[in-house]
Order: sequence, then C-alpha cells, then structure tokens
Amino acid sequence: MRRAALRLCTLSRGLLAPSRGLTQGSQNPERVFHIHEVRDKLREIVGASTNWRDHVKAMEERKLLHSFLAASQKGLPPRRMKDSYIEVLLPLGSQPELREKYLTVQNTVRFGRILEDLDSLGVLICYMHNKIHSAKMSPLSIVTALVDRIDMCKKSLSPEQDIKFSGHVSWVGKTSMEVKMHMFQLHDNEFSPVLDATFVMVARDSENKGPAFVNPLILESPEEEEIFRQGELNKGTRVAFSSMSLLKMAPTAEERTTIHEMFLNTLDPKTVSFRSRVLPPNAVWMENSKLKSLDICHPQERNIFNRIFGGFLMRRAYELGWATACNFGGSRPFIVTVDDIMFQKPVEVGSLLFLSSQVCFTQGNYIQVRVHSEVASLQDKEHMTTNVFHFTFMSEKEVPLVFPRTYGESMLYLDGQRHFSSMSAPVTLKKDHLIEP
Repeated sequence: MRRAALRLCTLSRGLLAPSRGLTQGSQNPERVFHIHEVRDKLREIVGASTNWRDHVKAMEERKLLHSFLAASQKGLPPRRMKDSYIEVLLPLGSQPELREKYLTVQNTVRFGRILEDLDSLGVLICYMHNKIHSAKMSPLSIVTALVDRIDMCKKSLSPEQDIKFSGHVSWVGKTSMEVKMHMFQLHDNEFSPVLDATFVMVARDSENKGPAFVNPLILESPEEEEIFRQGELNKGTRVAFSSMSLLKMAPTAEERTTIHEMFLNTLDPKTVSFRSRVLPPNAVWMENSKLKSLDICHPQERNIFNRIFGGFLMRRAYELGWATACNFGGSRPFIVTVDDIMFQKPVEVGSLLFLSSQVCFTQGNYIQVRVHSEVASLQDKEHMTTNVFHFTFMSEKEVPLVFPRTYGESMLYLDGQRHFSSMSAPVTLKKDHLIEP
C-alpha cells in the first residue's frame, strides 16, 4: 500500500522538512512571478501564439528546434535543485480584483482554480530546470504525466489573503521529472503552509511526438539527497501500486472476504435466494451515487501545445467530484487528498469531454470519489479514456455506507478502499473558510 498521505505540516520559515522540498524563501529566487505571468512565460518559452488562428504556423516553427535536442542525457549539463526553484504570488489580498475568479458563493477559495495554477507551475518549473541559455525558445515539449499526490495540510483558506506557490524539480530520470510544489497563505505577516503537491512531468520533442532527454540533477546537500531518495521511492511505489491493480490481479484474500461479507449483508433474510438483495440501514447502492457531465472543449481551454489544458480537466473533474460528494453526504464536503491522476491520452480541441463521477467508498465522515474521463471527437462516436481521478473528501457529518451490487462495482469499492487506506492521519473539521470548488 502507498505511503501515508496526510502529513502534518512542520515547515516553518527557515526550516527544511524531509521529503517536502526546498524551503520557501530560502532559495532567494531571482524574482517572484505574478500568477498571470506564468502562462505568458510558458507561451514565450515554447513560442505559442495567443491567437488560435496562428497555432498551426507556431507548431510548424517548432520543427526547427529539433537541432537543439540532445542525443543522450550525457550531452546535457547537470542542474541543481535551486536552478528550477521559483515562487509565484497569487495576490488575492493586495489585488482584490483577482478574487472573483477564485471565489465561491460561500466566500471560500475554489480548489479547482488552484489545481489549474499548480499544473501550469509544474510545467514552468521543469522548463527552468531544462533552460537552454543560448536559445530563446525551448526544444522540449513538457507535459504533465501524473499527479502523484496533493495533500491538504490546512483546511482554512481565506479569499482575502495573499497566496504564494513555490516549487522545484526534486527527482530526474532520463525523460521524466518529479516536481514538488507547496502553497502558502499569508497569516500574521508570515506565509504558513496550506498544501503539498507532487507531480510527474515528461519531456517530449519539439513536436510533442516522441520522448526527449532532460538535464541530470546535481545533489548539493544531505537534505537534497533525501529529497531525491524520496523521489526514487515514489517511483518504486507507483510501479508496485500499478502491478497490484485490480485490472491486473485478483483481490487479496482479505479483500475477497470483505466483498463476500458485504454481499451477505445485503441478502434478504425473508428469502433463501442469492438474487434477492436489500440494503442495510443507512446505506446506498453504489449505482445510485453517480453524477455525469459533458463539456465541449473550446480553443479557450487549450494549453501551449494546442491540446486541452490539463488543469482545466482537473478542475472540471474535481468540481463534479465535489458535487457528487455533496449530493451523497447531504452537506458541504472539503477536499483532503487528490491521488494518483494519470494523464493517459491528450484531449484535442473540439472534443466532447464526458465525465462520470461516483462514490466508491465511505467511512465515517469520509467520502472517496472516483471520476472517469473519456473523450469522443465530433467525427466519430468512439469513446476513449483519458483520465481517472481519485478524490478524498470529508463531510461535515457522518455519511451513509455505500454498497456495490455487481462484481465490477465491488472492484471499484476495493480500489476506492485502497486509495483511502493510504491516508492514515485523521482530519479535524474546521468550519471557517473550507476549501471548496
């Protein structure tokens, strides 16, 4: 099973917590970016046009950058962790005109918007790591491969105080990079930690058609060696978790017993039949916990490579997942953990995006929600899976149990239980400024 998820935030100014990454403020970045500058900087790095009509021409020009690609990783200069370290300011307090985009009707911060910002920040960090000083544009196409983990370490998030993001490359393979990012909010004239995130990014060639090598990483201290070692462990854990997938292997003996006991608990005691099923008290059939949505993927939501922005997909999936948890639990939920989001296929502009969300596991006040994303083009009706999202929410009150009716739903239940079990620390509910859609 995966590592414990919900860690206590022990980071304070000037201190380095193991596996958390470089301390915010300790690296003295050349400058602090404004949140609006992040996307502009990314367009500048890849030569992307802000005009949709020019995107074909811009992509043609990127073909000329192939000569800057390295034939092997050995041909690239190594970089330090602090070379990719950046800080980004979201001045919700000092620039009130920014708040409306991030504001919910309950006067809280929209977590879906934070997901969009994290996705853009992760890509920019990787471009800083692989920066070629002799070229204005980068020959690399860097995209998000996986959201490994996002953990909330603080529930109260005010829409009236400035927010700061920081992050850096924490581990490097041949063509992939792990990025650690942190979010802080101003409180009593100091930025206190709110969120930890770990993303995995991959580098591809200038036309985004094949893999490309990335700069190796130099480790300059025992703390950085520990950060890098944690990245290696994360990679091994992902491989092990994938190999145990219920799509590849049968459930364990303990899991089989769990499913059988749940099945027996739903048999009608008045009959002697396996077909007669009744729900126990305070329980809901899993099939009745679903919500669905449809989006048309317009050019407005494109990324710098003229595919649909991964942050947009995460926001839409999160908002549907939040609505599912809210509808199921009967009260406003708040996010605890985002887990194991794999970007399996890019989404083209003009696609139809189908999202299907359902509760797959519950315990106490916790609701585990799975959102399945698939796309279909306007030309054909074939649906293809692009992402599967896993969200752990906590409700203000205890929620009903969810029961599977079919074998397929039983596998969804066990998968949800596995993701939930990776979160070991309890959460104390705070009612002020909960983090919502």
